[in-house]
Amino acid sequence: MAVETQKKQRTAAWAVSPNHGIVFDDTWKIVDDLEILIKRLKLKQSKDGKMNKGDNFDAYSDAGWSRELGPSTEISEKRVFWEETGHDYAVFVKELGGLRARADSARSREEAFDGHMAIGRVLYEHQLFKEALVSFKRACELQPVDVRPHFRAGNCYYVLGRYKEAKEEFLLALESAEAGGNQWAYLLPQIYVNLGIALEGEGMVLSACEYYREAAILCPTHFRALKLLGSALFGVGEYRAAVKALEEAIFMKPDYADAHCDLASALHAMGEDERAIEVFQKAIDLKPGHIDALYNLGGLYMDLGRFQRASEMYTRVLAVWPNHWRAQLNKAVSLLGAGETEEAKRALKEALKMTNRVELHDAISHLKQLQKKKTKPNGGSPGEAAFVIVEPSKFKVVGEKTTLRQELASALQIRALQRVTRLSRCNVELLKKEMSEHDVPVSYSGSGMPEKSIRKPNLEQILRRLLSFLKPETFQGAVKAINERILSVLDENGSGRLDLGMFYAILAPICGGPPERRKRVAFDALLWRPMNEDGANIKKVDATIYIKLLRAIYVPSQGVSELMEVRGDSDTSMVSFSEFLVMFDDPDWGFGIMPTLVKLEAGDRNRHGNTVCSVCRYPIIGSRFKELKSHFNLCSQCYSEGKVPSTFKQEEYKFKEYGSEGEAMKDKCMCFNLQSRNEK
Repeated sequence: MAVETQKKQRTAAWAVSPNHGIVFDDTWKIVDDLEILIKRLKLKQSKDGKMNKGDNFDAYSDAGWSRELGPSTEISEKRVFWEETGHDYAVFVKELGGLRARADSARSREEAFDGHMAIGRVLYEHQLFKEALVSFKRACELQPVDVRPHFRAGNCYYVLGRYKEAKEEFLLALESAEAGGNQWAYLLPQIYVNLGIALEGEGMVLSACEYYREAAILCPTHFRALKLLGSALFGVGEYRAAVKALEEAIFMKPDYADAHCDLASALHAMGEDERAIEVFQKAIDLKPGHIDALYNLGGLYMDLGRFQRASEMYTRVLAVWPNHWRAQLNKAVSLLGAGETEEAKRALKEALKMTNRVELHDAISHLKQLQKKKTKPNGGSPGEAAFVIVEPSKFKVVGEKTTLRQELASALQIRALQRVTRLSRCNVELLKKEMSEHDVPVSYSGSGMPEKSIRKPNLEQILRRLLSFLKPETFQGAVKAINERILSVLDENGSGRLDLGMFYAILAPICGGPPERRKRVAFDALLWRPMNEDGANIKKVDATIYIKLLRAIYVPSQGVSELMEVRGDSDTSMVSFSEFLVMFDDPDWGFGIMPTLVKLEAGDRNRHGNTVCSVCRYPIIGSRFKELKSHFNLCSQCYSEGKVPSTFKQEEYKFKEYGSEGEAMKDKCMCFNLQSRNEK
């Protein structure tokens, strides 16, 4: 009995737990020897100053990571970074090899498994994750159908940043748990949660949501699963659903600071700013050094124009994490907004000491332009706004190549979507390849019509293949934009299923590649749908629905024609590719905006020397719009919004568009030639 008490005192609680504890006496001896080795390594590395503790590790929102069902100790632990290159560590690894050999020479397979699992657990507790992984992988070999080693190996892979391998281990654990019946039922919710976290690490947030939901269904009191579900839904732009899940998590655990932080962010995204401030404040009250809550509250105050409060929040972020350059930069901007110019300059200098990133230089040059604007109000009367917004009818264009203002506004919005999603870097031929290589079974869900429909998480996998060049966090941003702008329209009734052929057809016009190929692939995507098995033609009703959806998604401001109303299934006429092109290119009721979009894609990085926009004061990049009477210049954005400097008030404004400085020079030369001829 005394021996049992000693065992409990000398080791972690897991070792004596009924499901995960140590079974064999010889394993206890191995664990004791391993603890001595680790203590020795820790002493040597601490003495040499080689052991690093991660700063501010507990100041962030936690990932909800845990090893079993229940509170996670990893949340509060500071991350330890061992020095793995020195002599001491090499000696430790060699002696650890001896302990592993002892485990391998056990009398039975079960005892060897017990030994390797215990070694792995002790190493994991001390954050020696690489070595722990070796032990858990050996345990997987000894008992391939046991859930525990796969689960633990997945945890190690995740901490080491190897998310794909973590996901694979968790899937193996899930397979074993489902095959093992009730024995592992208690672990299932935790496997689902950790699998979701690993998928988020890969940027697959829609897929992660599925697993968090499963965990919450299996264990309705799993507040961490609900918090993660809410955070993931927020990450893909589904704010209402996010608020609901996060409120449930807080109801179960009222002191959950991270859930309060994410709930506040979701409320801010929905425009409920005053409530968001209260919830952010609650998160900070619960955890005063919560960087995410402080930083995001600073951003919210900035959006509301409460610059003094914003700068206070960023100061508090910097008190917890002194080299947070974004907080330092935002502090400078908020101080400038509050009119404290000297303080702002000091903060900017501090930010420059921390990083040399291009964002910082852009911010500084723009602030200089704003300062110039304050000192020289363009001759306008005191207190007058720097610009006025002119109604569209007063904007006239000169020359065939000059883009109309409303058309440019819509094209710029589509271009912004292309930029966020990076779809212009995805060649349209990849869509064609997806259709030919990955067929989808026909289903009759929803409308009762046969369609190749697919669930959102499966669609996310397709997008991952199309955008394989993106980093996980950038991919997550792309999925959010596609979900908010495209999927919300295609899945109007919220069934979670989408017509894949229609999705490909909607995507094709904004992918990379020649415009004619994009149109062809859009047509082929409609042909690929099961309703259009004619081979060369599509139903007119389908083409009409497609054009209508295309406009609703990409040019909602221009409205949809009443002529486009679908006349039901009675219209059985078919449309060839050439007829489809006429519908597609229609400037009023089709996607006639495409040439403007293609022009933006080709020239929106062109610079015009040192010419700055007369309204926003930014250097002009892309097309330059020159007013021919007063000779001021506008960038594409200000032109599309109808902004003109308040010092140039005219009955009408005539603009000429220059795609590059070369075009402007050519125009100037022609003017000189005409002038000299007239003089002669």
